[in-house]
Amino acid sequence: MPTVYDVPAEAYIRFLKAYLKENVPEIEPPHWAAFVKTGSHTERTPDDPDWWYVRAASLLRKVYVKGPIGVARLRKLYGGKHGPGTVPEHFRKSGGAILRKLLQQFEKAGFIETLPKKGRGVTIQGRSLLDRLARQVKLEIVKTAPELEKYG
Repeated sequence: MPTVYDVPAEAYIRFLKAYLKENVPEIEPPHWAAFVKTGSHTERTPDDPDWWYVRAASLLRKVYVKGPIGVARLRKLYGGKHGPGTVPEHFRKSGGAILRKLLQQFEKAGFIETLPKKGRGVTIQGRSLLDRLARQVKLEIVKTAPELEKYG
């Protein structure tokens, strides 16, 4: 049975985003989400109106793959380079409020749990959902490109 590791991240995140938006009412952008940048390294707010769900899908996948993980490490993973003008670029962490809010929403939905002194990890219910969706993504990929079936 395929897992999250067996499917391409881009296709999986796109599929998971659609699932979260349609089927999980706990994942909802807060009223301030339309006005915030994702970190100090970005100049503008995200252009995609569904950016909250894309970040949610990406975050849930990251917690599955790298978890248990805390907000500090997630801020580093979602950070980027900041270099206005002609000065050399420097790394800046991502904002933490977006990540904390999403983790709280996932805890409310039952997909993530807080592990003492370790951070947050995926629950059995969350792991089951992610593996089930990975199987569906794998079937879609094999349908469109049957030659990829032998790769996992």
